[in-house]
Amino acid sequence: MTTCFTPPTFTSRVVPVIVLSNAAHAVPLAHALLEGGIDVMEITLRSDVALMAIEAVARAVPQMHLGAGTVTRVAEVQQVMNAGATFALSPGCTDALVEAVKAASLPFIPGVMTPGEVMHARDHGFHLMKLFPAAQAGGIGMLKALGSPLSDVRFCPTGGVGTENLRELLALPNVAMVGGSWLTPADALRQGDWARITQLAREATQLSKPA
Repeated sequence: MTTCFTPPTFTSRVVPVIVLSNAAHAVPLAHALLEGGIDVMEITLRSDVALMAIEAVARAVPQMHLGAGTVTRVAEVQQVMNAGATFALSPGCTDALVEAVKAASLPFIPGVMTPGEVMHARDHGFHLMKLFPAAQAGGIGMLKALGSPLSDVRFCPTGGVGTENLRELLALPNVAMVGGSWLTPADALRQGDWARITQLAREATQLSKPA
């Protein structure tokens, strides 16, 4: 049985971090990402339409691995599951949130920023974590520093990630994937420029391949 300690499995090593202001954009966005080689998306709970957007993608694009991001409250765990999210991510990690995802058997990627937070999340059974905000936490230097004393933990750095450092980050042995918002620019979403998003996805997919 899937538990909150089992990380989600998808092909892409790049996770688009998405803020939507129009739920109608969710399904064409999902198709655009898939066309560009990305089979995962994180729809964040940073807008009033987030749950509607998750529900739309879950219903219309079942081949997309659908994550709910910015899950910070216990009540949101059941809400995102009801909407159809198959895993959740958070900028942090509280004991209450861990108990909620554990009770719901929802795969979960907690957020960490310091070695102590990494150890706390590991004590709860997690071995895949979001380093957030990655740039402010020290970026590549921090990930290298964490690699030796906490070698059994892998990370999804998010925050300050883009095409300029994507390849270097993914080359680190303790980086499983990266997250970023550059794949879904706000102006492209407003204009419904799905071709542009597909192109950005293709570029990220190419960069994420081993050199």
